[in-house]
Amino acid sequence: MKDERTLAFINFHAILGALTELCRLDKGAAKLIAGKKVAVGISVKDGPCGTLFFNDGKCTVGEGTAEADIKLPFSSCAKFNGMINGTVTPIPSRGFTKIGFLTKQFTLLTDMLTRYLRATDSDPADPDFMRISTYLTFYVVTEAISQIGNNDPIGRASASYIVDGTAKLAIGDEIGAGIAAKDHVLKTVHAMPEEFMSYMIFGDVELANQLFAGKVNSVACVGKGLIKIGGMISQVDNINRILDRVSLYLA
Repeated sequence: MKDERTLAFINFHAILGALTELCRLDKGAAKLIAGKKVAVGISVKDGPCGTLFFNDGKCTVGEGTAEADIKLPFSSCAKFNGMINGTVTPIPSRGFTKIGFLTKQFTLLTDMLTRYLRATDSDPADPDFMRISTYLTFYVVTEAISQIGNNDPIGRASASYIVDGTAKLAIGDEIGAGIAAKDHVLKTVHAMPEEFMSYMIFGDVELANQLFAGKVNSVACVGKGLIKIGGMISQVDNINRILDRVSLYLA
């Protein structure tokens, strides 16, 4: 069962947060916001609160909405989640003169992101497309681990057994992230960690893509040496327990 509040944190930090990587990886996405300077703030009651800054082809995320040009308030986590799945139309409380950015560039960016995250066998067998799809999915999955560990009741139970320190998740030597634990609170650092207590490394982009798409079994891959794990195994094991819940929220 999904928890609406947890889903709201995933939708903001993992899904919308992935727009930062989309604009970095896809030239078409960067071109959409070239020359634009707009800050979109999202404030959810009892949920996430932050701002997406779009600045001349780049996107960054910040805390709070004080600097937002456009502010989108939501009275509940369910309403915000409804905007993400297309069933709720947000009404800005600030920035009506810039609403065109929401209906045009912002919508086009989120549509592009959805296509990458929902890639199917019918999508082009283009190495660049699959690489970007895998990178974006990796960003979403690793961020979702922390949001579930901090907010989902079952995820918090697993996080309570994770000792302080960083676990490294990586796809070969190409891309990596750290799941940093401090007092059982998790934070995803979207960069290859230099120091870590444990690790889980997927052999290559193709393998990671198949795993994220549910086409191969992770346990079998570990047995074959395609996924390498090591270090403090209890740390990896509890992160894996949280990872099991990621598909529930991202389905």
